[in-house]
Amino acid sequence: MEINRKTVLRGAIGTAAAAMAGTAWAAAPAAARGGTGAGRRAAALWEELRSAPYTHPQIPYVGRAGGFGGRTRLPRRPVVADARDFGAVPDGSADSAAALNRAIEEAGARGGGTVLLPAGDYRLDDIVRIGHDNVVLRGAGSGLTTLRPTRNLTDLVGWYGSRYGGDKSSWSWAGGLVWICPDARWRSLTDAIRARAWPFEGWTGNARDAFEEITAVEPARRGDLTVTVADAEGLAAGDRVLLRLADDEGHSLLAHMAGDPEGAASYDWDACTKLTSYVPYEWPCVLVSVDPARRQVTLDRPLPLDARPEWRPRLTTLVTPVVGSGIEGVTLAFPETPQAQHLLDTGWNGVALQCAWDCWAEDVTVTNADNGFLMVAAKACTLRRTRVSGRGSHHPYCCREGSHDNLVEDFVIEPRTTPTPPNTQLHGINVEGLSSYNVWSRGVMEMGTFDSHRGMPFANVRTEITVNNNGTHGGDASAGPLYGARFAHWNVTVTNERAGMIKIDGIAPFSATVGISEVTEFGQIDVPDFDGPLHTRIESYGDPGAVRPRNLYDAQRELG
Repeated sequence: MEINRKTVLRGAIGTAAAAMAGTAWAAAPAAARGGTGAGRRAAALWEELRSAPYTHPQIPYVGRAGGFGGRTRLPRRPVVADARDFGAVPDGSADSAAALNRAIEEAGARGGGTVLLPAGDYRLDDIVRIGHDNVVLRGAGSGLTTLRPTRNLTDLVGWYGSRYGGDKSSWSWAGGLVWICPDARWRSLTDAIRARAWPFEGWTGNARDAFEEITAVEPARRGDLTVTVADAEGLAAGDRVLLRLADDEGHSLLAHMAGDPEGAASYDWDACTKLTSYVPYEWPCVLVSVDPARRQVTLDRPLPLDARPEWRPRLTTLVTPVVGSGIEGVTLAFPETPQAQHLLDTGWNGVALQCAWDCWAEDVTVTNADNGFLMVAAKACTLRRTRVSGRGSHHPYCCREGSHDNLVEDFVIEPRTTPTPPNTQLHGINVEGLSSYNVWSRGVMEMGTFDSHRGMPFANVRTEITVNNNGTHGGDASAGPLYGARFAHWNVTVTNERAGMIKIDGIAPFSATVGISEVTEFGQIDVPDFDGPLHTRIESYGDPGAVRPRNLYDAQRELG
C-alpha cells in the first residue's frame, strides 16, 4: 500500500511539474481532478448552495476570492525598467538587491509598471521590497530567473521575538526576503524589531486604535451586499474601507464566528487570551456604490458576518495598503541550511504579502525556505502556479493576522530532499488568527496537512487537492478553537489514509466534508472544542471523483 500511495502521488507531482513548466498551468493533476465518468450527480449540498449562495450554514461563499474579485487574468503592467540597467548582474558575481530596489523605486515613482529581470542567477545580499502600488517584478520564468539570497531576515533586520514573550521567533510566520508591504508599515515594523519593541501586526499598523471612524453601520445579516449606514455623505464608489466588529463581554461575536453552536455558551472564551487579542474583527472591503439619500452602501463582496448592534459595527479608515503589485516568473533559491527547530526560524522566508490588497505571486518557486509564502493581514491576493521545494519548510504557505478573501491555486508542495530533523514542525497550508473566506484550490501536497493554527479561522475552503497528509497543526490553548464555522473540504484525495485535519465533520462546527478519500484517525488526534451538536455535513465520503462540481471555488465563481 505504501508503494502504491507514493507512486500515485509522485505521478501527480510529475504531472503538475510538467504543467507548470509552461506559461500557464496546463492541467490539474489527474489524481486531483477526480473522475469524469458518466452518471455523476451534483452534490446535494451544492444544490442547496446554489439556491442561497451567500448564506449557507456550512459552506462559505468564496466566488470572489482572490485578486480583483477573482479575476482569472491578472493585470499586465507596461514595462518601465530593466533591472540590468540599474546594476543587476545576472551571473551571480555581485549583489543585485540594491539594483532591484532602485528599479522598483523608479517604477513606483512613475506610478507603476513592470520591472524586467531577464534570465540568469542574481545574488541578493538584502531584502527586495515592493512598497508602491501597481509595481510588478517579472522574471523570465521560474525555471529561468533565479534569485539567490545570501542572508536571512535575522541577519538583515534582527531577531524578531514574539509579542507573547519567550524565545519564539516571529520570523516563523512573518517577513519575506521578497516583501510586498506598504513603506510606512515596513519601516515601523523593522524599526520596532531593531528596537526590540514588537508592534501589533494588522491592518491598523502599530496600534489597534490607529483608525478613524467614518460611520456606524446599522443592523445587517451575513450575506447582505447592501447595508445602511448612519451617514453616507463623504463616501464614494471605489473607497477602500475597513468594517470593524467589536466583541462584547459575553463574547457573542466569537460565538457567532463559530456559527453560534449550543456549546459556545459554555466555552471558556476568557481563557483564550491570544484569541481575544485578535478582535475587533477587521474586514477590508470596497464600496461599489453609495446612495447618500438612502444612507446605503453596496459592498464588493457579501457581508462576512452579521452586523449586530452589540458589536458596534462601523466603517473606518485603514492603514494604506499596497494595491495591485506582484512578482512573477522567478525562483527564490536559498542555501540549503538545516531546518531550524520549531519556532526558532532565522528567516529564510520567501514571498511575504503584508497589508497587501489585490496583489499576487505567479509562477514563483521557493526552495530551501523556512517559510515559503506568507500572507499577513493580506486582502484579496492571488498566489497562482507557486511551488515550495527543497529541504522542508515550517510553513510552506501561511495565512494569518486577519487575512481575508485570498486565493492560492495550482500550487505544489514537493517532498523533502533531506531527512526530517528532530524538533521541527511541518504544517502545510496554514490559516489562523480570524482569517476568513480564503481558498486553496487545485493543489498537490506531497507533505503537510490542512493546518488550522487555532485563533479560530472561519469560512475557508480547500478544494480539488491531493495530499500526503503527514503534517501536524499548531497553536496553543490560549489561541482558542481550531475552527470557526463554515470550513469546507471539497474533493480531496488523501494518499496515506490519514484523517486528521482533512475529515472534519466530527470536530469543526457547521462544516462540510464533501468528496474525500476514506481515511482513518491516527497520529495527532483532536477533540471538538464545543460540547453538543456541531451541525456538520458529510457527503460523497470515500469517493472524491464522484462529487460534482469537482471544484467548489470554480463553481462558485461561475455563479457570480
